[in-house]
Formats: sequence, structure tokens, C-alpha cells
Amino acid sequence: MSSELVRLGRKRALPSCPNPLFLEWLTELRDQAAEKGLKTQYVYQKALSSLKKYPLPLNNGKEAKILQNFGDGICKILDDRLEKYYRVNGPDAPIHSLPSGVQASGHCSTNLDPSKASSNTQELPGTSGGDHKTQKGEVRREKGARKKRGYVPQKRSGGHAVLLTLYRHSQVPDSKGFMFKNELQTESQPLCDKSFTVPDLGSKYTAWASVGTLIQRDLVLKTHNPARYSLTELGLVVAEQLESGEREEKNDQKVEEEKREGGEAVECPDTVDLTLDDDDHDDEGVSGRLAKRPSPVGPTEESPTEESQAVEHGEAAARGILLPGCYEIILCVDFIETTGGNTAGKPDLVTELQKNGVTFDIRKLNVGDFLWVAREQVAPDPGQLRPPTVRELVLDYIIERKRMDDLCGSIIDGRFREQKFRLKRCGLHKPIYLVEEHGSAAAHLSLPESTLQQAIANTQVVDGFFVKRVQDVKESAAYLTIMTRYLQKLYTNRTLHCRSRELEGDGPRGAQVSCSLMSFTEFNHGAVKSKCQTVREVFARQLMQISGLSGDKAAAILEHYNTVNSLVRAYGQCASEAQKEKLLSSIRYGKLKRNLGPALSRTVYQLYCTKGPLS
Repeated sequence: MSSELVRLGRKRALPSCPNPLFLEWLTELRDQAAEKGLKTQYVYQKALSSLKKYPLPLNNGKEAKILQNFGDGICKILDDRLEKYYRVNGPDAPIHSLPSGVQASGHCSTNLDPSKASSNTQELPGTSGGDHKTQKGEVRREKGARKKRGYVPQKRSGGHAVLLTLYRHSQVPDSKGFMFKNELQTESQPLCDKSFTVPDLGSKYTAWASVGTLIQRDLVLKTHNPARYSLTELGLVVAEQLESGEREEKNDQKVEEEKREGGEAVECPDTVDLTLDDDDHDDEGVSGRLAKRPSPVGPTEESPTEESQAVEHGEAAARGILLPGCYEIILCVDFIETTGGNTAGKPDLVTELQKNGVTFDIRKLNVGDFLWVAREQVAPDPGQLRPPTVRELVLDYIIERKRMDDLCGSIIDGRFREQKFRLKRCGLHKPIYLVEEHGSAAAHLSLPESTLQQAIANTQVVDGFFVKRVQDVKESAAYLTIMTRYLQKLYTNRTLHCRSRELEGDGPRGAQVSCSLMSFTEFNHGAVKSKCQTVREVFARQLMQISGLSGDKAAAILEHYNTVNSLVRAYGQCASEAQKEKLLSSIRYGKLKRNLGPALSRTVYQLYCTKGPLS
């Protein structure tokens, strides 16, 4: 009876899998990934499940691409293994059946998951499954009981460099307490092996991607727009640990160098020339040879000068100082001046500059068309793939180039006033307008020539810009060449200091030579046209839309009332309508300190206090 029950309970034999080799290889790949703790083990497991369900034989890995969870990577791996299999066993070796004595570990006839099957086969005889489970649970508990180690970024990684840079910046007495992205990337680059701006070959991530991890782990705080980065309390603790580790390493290196130098100094006098005869080994001979030996004091006396110079340059670079002879003056040309827009004459400008032997660099400038930078001269490191990061300080001169037709168009669409306003606020104290007459082109413009000439005169007299008139592109290139050579001579033997944009008012505006300069990255980032604006900036732009209200007049109003709310509150405190209309009339503006006047004051009052449409 029992035998009949057993016979009735027998399961029907399942058909063998048509692709045992592929199953064997995928199972092996999955187990290897599981041992290493890689997440690809789940990818291989999904591919195995799809392959087990497929009833037809596959001739190569490429045919498996029709199955679910089979991508180009897995198919290529199967093809590579198949090629090796044919190389070992011959081109006619069977692939739809395993050789005798070999069983595929991922065979279709088993109803268990391969990982479970392998775990069951590994049980010791006499050990029940329950005991095995309890042992596993104990191991897991032991692993879980371990204390989690705090996150510390790897040395010379992006996170390591960012934390150190923010910490060192916070220790500077007059620091802002935060850093902008471009500023942080530039100063962190020497501390990191990877680039913060260019991804490595075959990767789409830069070292800057680690900042996201620092923010998630509450080590770095990101605020404002444009973004400002600073250390949290936890980040400050971690950064202090990293900085102390850096100091210990430097101290150890110094101790080793001192020991090495001391060892060399001791060994030198004890050195004996073994090529001499035994008769010469008397006291006088030894003393004579030692006297003839070149003294080690000579080179050590000369070397400190070179070392001290290197240390001096390094300390100056750390403080944001460019010493004389360590930088060169280079003309920067906006890429719009070479391509795009009206291309007439633009290639000629570059050609003329090249003919004149001017060193220039074409890049994107967010304000102005030409400016000059003092670029640090750094020798390439033979052990590094990429050249070292150089610092660039912007000189106080910036040029906006206008042809007559461009000037006419900018006046009509309102760009002319906006460009002048942005040039005044860019932080450079000596803006220049380069106006090209361009022959008889002014005769065919939509504005009369007298209007254009008046606009140019206002730019020079009212706005305080220096205006240089030239006839064509050749003269423009000649002026840029002369200016470049003049600035190269002007800044010879001068020490340049890097200052922050917030301190732009500290520099003397009328000084002939300003040696306190902004970095190029901070200058260009602060001149972005589409960046988020403060309430004060939006209020200034609103005021400048009023006819007759220039940038100087708007700035004078902002000195007394820096927001719309403060101005409206001041109107509310006035006793009568007449007093409200004359509230701004006595405000003085410009170099001559003239009053705004009652007419403009009345217009501003009507704009902000009249309910309904203006009459």
C-alpha cells in the first residue's frame, strides 16, 4: 500500500533545459557577484529566471537579447565565453547538452532557487535546518551589533578636498563664512586627484559629485541662489580631524627629512677611499683627504635661497598673492566677438591680433567684450596628466565694443542702458566704450546720427565711461594691442592681491594702478545676466524704466530707500499730497550733486501710489 502511495506521488520528470551551458555560466557569474557583494548578482538572477522559462535552444549570446533582462553586456559576456569554449573543445563541441559527468548548476529540473539549493547542500550531516537558521541569525546579529563608523571621505578625493578647503577658508580672520561653487572648485582642485570640472575618460561624474554626499550626510550646508557652501557643526568636527591628520603627516615627513639629512651629514666625514694603498692610511692622509673633500656647507648655504624662494611663492599663492615675475598679462576676448551674430569683420579682428603678436584667450565673458587678466605662471607637473590649476586676477580695465549699427539697435531695444548699468556694477573701475564708425554705415540706420552722437556723448560725460572712437576693425585691433602692451608695462614688478567681490568698494577708484583685484571666476560668476536678483536690484531696474531716470539717479534713490516697501512706508508718513510728491525732489545724485527735482519725484510717486491706470 505504501509502495503504491509512493508510486502515485512520483513527480513527472521535467524536460532538460535546452541551454545548460548558458545557465552554468550565468549561475557562476551570479555567485561571484554575490561573494563580492555586488548588486549585479540581482541582474544575473533575473536573467537566469528568464532563461529557465525559455524552451528553445540558443546558438549564441546575441540571440538571447530577445529575452527579458538580457542586455548588451550579458549577451557579450556569453559570446566571449562561448568563443573560449569553442577554442578549448573544438568548433563542433555541443552547447545544448553538457559533456558527460557535468551537471549545470542552474539546471531547469530543480524546483529550488540555485542559491537555496547550494545552501542546502552545504549543511553538515546531523545538523538540522533549524540549527542552521539559528546559526545564520546569530551571525547576522553579531554583524548588526557592530558600531557604525562615521563617514570620513577618502584622502585626495573630492569630499576630502572640499571639507579641507571650507575648513581652511573658515579659519581665515576676514572670511565670509561661505564659498561660491566656482571659488570652492578652484581652491579645492590642488587637494584632489580628480578634476572638479572635467569627468574622467569613460565616466560622466566629476569630483564635484561628492558634494551631494557631503550634503546628504549633513557635513556641508548649501544655501541661497547662487549657491553658497559652508560647513555644518558635524562637518567642522570631521574637517578638523582631516586637518590634524594632514598636519601629522607633514610633521612626520619633516622628521624623516631631518633624519635623512642628519644621516648624510654623519656619513660624509666617515667615508674612506678604499682605492688607496694601506701605507696612505695615516692620520695626515685622512685629514688631508677630508680637507680636500668639498665641504657640504657650500651647497647648503646656496640651497636655502632657492628653497626660501619656493616657500615664499607657495605662501604667497596660499594667501592669494601673485608676486612679480610669477604672472603674465593676457587679453581675454569674448567668443561672441569671433563667432555668432553679425559675423562681418569678426574673423578679421582675431587675424589682426595674431599679426600684432598679442597673446589672447577666447572665452565666454558674461559682461563686456574684452578684458585683461594676470595669469599665474605654473610649470607643468611631470607626474600629473592634467596641467595644474592656475589662478587669474582680473585687471581694472574692461571694454565694450560697439559698431554704429549695433549701437542703434541696442538703443532701440533698451540693451544700451542695461549694458551700461551692468558694466558699472561689474566691480571693475575703468570701463571703456570702443565705438567703431564703420564708414558710412551710420547713414542707413533707423535713428538719426545726431541721436547716436548724443548717446555717445552722454556715455562719456554723464556715465563717466572712457569712449574711444575708431574707424574699422583694424584700428580696434591696434587699440587692443597698444592697451595690452601698456598694461604689461604698467604691471611690471607689482605684487597683486586677490580680493573678494564684496570688498570692491575698498579699492581707490581714481588710482592709476590697482593691485587689489578680483579672481576671474568670481568676476564672471557675479556678472551672470540671468542669475537671481535681490529685491534692491529689481527695484533699481524698475526705477530705470522711468523716462529720464538714469542709473546714477536710481542709485541715489536706493541710498535712501533700498526697497519698494521702504519707499511706500515713507510716502505713508507724509502729511499731505504735496509733501508726498516732493519727497524725492531734494535727493542729490551724480558727481555734481544735483537735485532729482520735483517733476521726477512726482512721476515716481504717481507710479507707486496711484490706484488704477496712470493718466
